[in-house]
Amino acid sequence: MNFALFIGCKIPRHLKHYETSARAVLERLGVSVTEIPAFNCCGYPMRNGDFDTFVLLSARNLAIAEKRGLNIMTLCKCCFGSLKKVNHLLRTEAALRERINKILGKEGLSYEGRTEVTHFLSVLRRDVGLETIGERISLSYKGLKIATHYGCHALRPSDVMNFDDPVSPSLFDELVEVTGARSVEWPLRLECCGAPLMGINDKLSVDLMKRKLQTARESGADYLCVSCPWCQVQFDLAQAALNGEVPKVPSLLFSQLLGKVMGIDDGTLGIKENRLDISGIQGYLSQEKA
Repeated sequence: MNFALFIGCKIPRHLKHYETSARAVLERLGVSVTEIPAFNCCGYPMRNGDFDTFVLLSARNLAIAEKRGLNIMTLCKCCFGSLKKVNHLLRTEAALRERINKILGKEGLSYEGRTEVTHFLSVLRRDVGLETIGERISLSYKGLKIATHYGCHALRPSDVMNFDDPVSPSLFDELVEVTGARSVEWPLRLECCGAPLMGINDKLSVDLMKRKLQTARESGADYLCVSCPWCQVQFDLAQAALNGEVPKVPSLLFSQLLGKVMGIDDGTLGIKENRLDISGIQGYLSQEKA
């Protein structure tokens, strides 16, 4: 099982530990990843500004992976959404595909639609499977309550993403619960974290985040758990700047949550790299497996 690992732009700048923790987890599970330095931005920042540039940027990444005979795995939900959307558009719109291929041809690339795009969580749940993950776990959480945050781009549009049920998803919850933690029900789990609005409408961005934090806390969650760098920056860096305006609910990456029960060291998982302290999860660890 081998994928072209698409890191994107946000992770190297803000969350290098997401990459190191995800790589460590994947290695323990026997999933190989190939790094392709030629990859460029997924195009997400241009999506609503210059549509052709957005398509071209994603198409180039797809064509590069296709030339290597690899499917793409992303760690970022925005990258996942962008690459999946463009893959769908180019497969279904011949005129757009022809126009983009004329440009790609200038550097010896061509998009033929043979590469699939998946996300880190999908690989864990569908390609690896809960049983195999359970076999690689040496510890278990006891009494830990987690609020899963699915993120917007993985679920919608559902006919393109094919990630999970857009109204009642369970994939992320199942992955959390294989660690022994309990995934709590909370009313705003599918709502936007507010990150895309930061820098455009900061007040609305913060208000969306505060509402989510409040309902997560009211639902009894000890921590939020995410699998997207945009969401993690919002719930970690931006939440840390709220200065006690709402009860804090620290956020951790799923690769950190899973890595702990797999026995991966804190340095590799970047436990101390989070702005809000998440070291308390150590106290929930048990030698008894779930």
